[in-house]
Amino acid sequence: MNARYALFSARDGYDDLALRLPASIIFIAHGGQKLFGWFGGYGLEGTAQWMASIGLEPGLLMATLAGSAEFFGGLLLLVGLLTRPAAMVLAVTMAVAIATVHLSNGLFMSNNGFEFGLALLGISAALALLGAGTLSLDRLMGHVDNANRATR
Repeated sequence: MNARYALFSARDGYDDLALRLPASIIFIAHGGQKLFGWFGGYGLEGTAQWMASIGLEPGLLMATLAGSAEFFGGLLLLVGLLTRPAAMVLAVTMAVAIATVHLSNGLFMSNNGFEFGLALLGISAALALLGAGTLSLDRLMGHVDNANRATR
């Protein structure tokens, strides 16, 4: 299996879709809050100031990285393109959020704890391992690669 095919590998099945779709909506919305101020968010400047205030410096870079990972990673999950690498980036983003913001507040969301971040981390890790499934651009790209290899 060449590296390009491994990048787009997707197994048969629709179960991955049950993880990809809800997670992608959540990530796109949270990234939109950070980058664009959508859905009541603070936008890039406000998010950058907040990140700097909690010690994530430089704030603008950290806000751009977190917002972009969530927004663009969420878009990639939605269509099932580069699902494994996007999910890995999202898992790391959630691990950083848990460690720097939520861990000291305990588990429960009612105290700004890490339970929601942990759920998204688990979903992201599962997608990094499983891939996007049958209904995905990864699957289409994998099939295109297989067809090209068969004719060489």
